[in-house]
Amino acid sequence: MKPRAFSWIRLWALVKKEFIHILRDPRSLAMAFLMPLILLILFGYAITMDIKTLNLAVYDQDRSATSRLYLEGFPASSYFTVVAAVDSYAAAREELDRGRAHLALVIPRHFARDLEQGHNPQVQILADGSDANTATIALGYAEAITNRFSSAQQGRAIELAVDNRVRVWYNPELKSRWFIIPGLIAVIMTVITALLTSLTVSREWESGTMEQLIATPVQPLELFLGKMAPYFVIGVADVLFSVAMGVWVFGVPLRGSFLFLLGVTAMFLVGGLSLGIMVSTIARSQLVASQLAMVVTFLPAFLLSGFLYSIDNMPRFLQGVTHVVQARYFVEVLKNIFLKASPPSFVAYDLIFLALFAVVVFAIALGKFRKKLS
Repeated sequence: MKPRAFSWIRLWALVKKEFIHILRDPRSLAMAFLMPLILLILFGYAITMDIKTLNLAVYDQDRSATSRLYLEGFPASSYFTVVAAVDSYAAAREELDRGRAHLALVIPRHFARDLEQGHNPQVQILADGSDANTATIALGYAEAITNRFSSAQQGRAIELAVDNRVRVWYNPELKSRWFIIPGLIAVIMTVITALLTSLTVSREWESGTMEQLIATPVQPLELFLGKMAPYFVIGVADVLFSVAMGVWVFGVPLRGSFLFLLGVTAMFLVGGLSLGIMVSTIARSQLVASQLAMVVTFLPAFLLSGFLYSIDNMPRFLQGVTHVVQARYFVEVLKNIFLKASPPSFVAYDLIFLALFAVVVFAIALGKFRKKLS
């Protein structure tokens, strides 16, 4: 028997059927539109690496005008708040132990005299290392304030030959939200796309309508594309909505090409939706399909995409694993589009792997889909 040719009419009928089902299913609508909104707001405000207030305990053994001038630089920086002036190491340690201070600053005796005589007095900073990230940032701030004070003191006697100025590109104020939000959009969409399509085929098997579809003249490719197309449209709408929130709610600049962003989004959605259909084909139960989709998308996207943790700092084995994580490439491209306005040639490596992931997963998902129908 001669195989039936591909029919756009049958495909359009399947797409309309899937759209009608989505519109009649409040759970699908909530997952498609409310979940990205909730996750973006929740993670967008909850995940931050900006440290605006650091508590400082001070043990000033010199009690001179110079030491007070040095100390004034800490609250003047707007990062530090002096919460205690102590008179012993034991008291300084108690402030750290009780969590009332992040740092304890110890100024030695003869601090002013040593400066006047051209010596280099050493101040001591004790940090609470139970929160390594906060301690590292706090020590960096304290070092910058100390270096500024030291340069000012040297400037009284000699003129510095080098004018050292630091300029930060792409994110001048070092706002963590500027690099978190683009990556967060990629992570959320990785999870949402797989979740949406992971329930499509398994829902048909559970409800018994898959047998009816198989009995119709519908081709496997038509059914596959008919399942994917509505969620592709929803995925594009979700990405555009997330980008709008990132720009207008979180204040992240979109410096790159909007058309380039749409093209990358389309490439990403093909791979993500195909992955969800593949999961849905393997697991005939909606519960199992949704759980499996979460396992294969959320944890890899959150931990191995470079969204929060630098891939270069991971063990070599995990660095190799990240190459099969689709979100890794989408995160990198989105950050470049948002902050650097990079052209496609600058992120060609990521685009190639993103396209390769989409093609390979689409082919595997379609193959398993055909086999399952037969």
